[in-house]
Amino acid sequence: MEYVKFGNTGMDVSKICMGCMSFGSAQSGFHNWTLDEKESRVIIKRALDLGINFFDTANCYSYGSSEEILGRALKDYGNRDELVVATKVFIKMKDGPNGQGLSRKAIMQEIDNSLQRLGMDYVDLYIIHRWDYNTPIEETMSALHDVVKSGKARYIGASAMFAWQFQKALHTAELNGWTKFVSMQNHYNLIYREEEREMMPLCIDQKIAATPYSPLASGRLSRGINANTKRTETDDIQRYKYGSTEAEDQLIIDRVAEIAEKRGITRSQLALAWLMHKPPVVSPIIGATKIEHLEDSVGAVGVSLSPEEIAYLEEPYVPHGVIGALLPGAK
Repeated sequence: MEYVKFGNTGMDVSKICMGCMSFGSAQSGFHNWTLDEKESRVIIKRALDLGINFFDTANCYSYGSSEEILGRALKDYGNRDELVVATKVFIKMKDGPNGQGLSRKAIMQEIDNSLQRLGMDYVDLYIIHRWDYNTPIEETMSALHDVVKSGKARYIGASAMFAWQFQKALHTAELNGWTKFVSMQNHYNLIYREEEREMMPLCIDQKIAATPYSPLASGRLSRGINANTKRTETDDIQRYKYGSTEAEDQLIIDRVAEIAEKRGITRSQLALAWLMHKPPVVSPIIGATKIEHLEDSVGAVGVSLSPEEIAYLEEPYVPHGVIGALLPGAK
C-alpha cells in the first residue's frame, strides 16, 4: 500500500479508501444488499491487512449499523492511532422535527450519536453529506468549527454539491476564522466527469483532497452494463445515476476492457488507476462485498497509465446531467 498526504494537511491516508455503505443490516430499510456483521468483519480485517487505513462511513448507512459494525471491527483488528475514520451528517435519521440537515442542533446531536455507535472519542474526518438549503451556511460552519475545537473531529469535509456552494462554505469559514473543509467527496469516474468543469479546478486551487465515490460507476466500469448481481438487480440508485446514458457510456466501457486486456490488468484496476492520475484525487472510495473485489481494487495502486492511454479512455465522453448535487427542494 502507498500513503499520501490528505490535501493541505499533514495526515497520511492510504491511496485506497474502504467505503462502508456495504456494511450493515439488510433489514434496516436502507439497502437490502448489504453484508451482515460477520461478513463485514472479514472484509474490514482484510482491508487492514492490505494496508488500508482510511475508512469512510455515514450515520445514515443502514441507519447506524454500518458505524456500529465498523467501530467494533476496528477496535478488534486495528490500531486507532494509525486509522483515519470518516463519517457523515445530513441525511434524515428520524421522523419529526430536527431529524436531518445541517443545523447546529442536528450536527451536535449527530456527531455524538455517531461517536457512540462507532465506540470512539473522535472521528478523523466529519463530512457534510449534502448541501442544506434550509440552514444558513454560517450556522453550519460555526457548528462544525465547534465540533473540531471540542475534539470530536480532527478535520471536516464536504460531499456532492455545486462548486459555488463549496466556495461559499470555504469563504464563510475563512471570513470568520473557522475551521475550513479539507476534502471533497464527489461523484467522479470515467463515465461521469462533470466535476471536471468547476469542482476539480476549485479543489486544485484550494489544495482540497478529492475522495471520489462511485469510482467504478456501481460496477459498470468493472464488469460491464449487462452483468447482473444482487445489487444491480435491486439498487435503484445506480440505475438513476447511469441508466439514461448507457449507449454513450458503453463506448468508454469498451475501451476500458480493451486497454485492461492489453495491459494484463483488470477493468477495475484500470478505472481506479485513471482516477489516481487525476489531481486532486488522493484516495478513491471503493465498496466491496467480496474479498476478491477488495484485493482487485488494491491492485490498482502503482499502475501507471500513459498520456495516450488516458486520452483514449477519455475521448468518447459526452456531457451528462448533474447527478449527486442536490437541487433546491430535493431530499
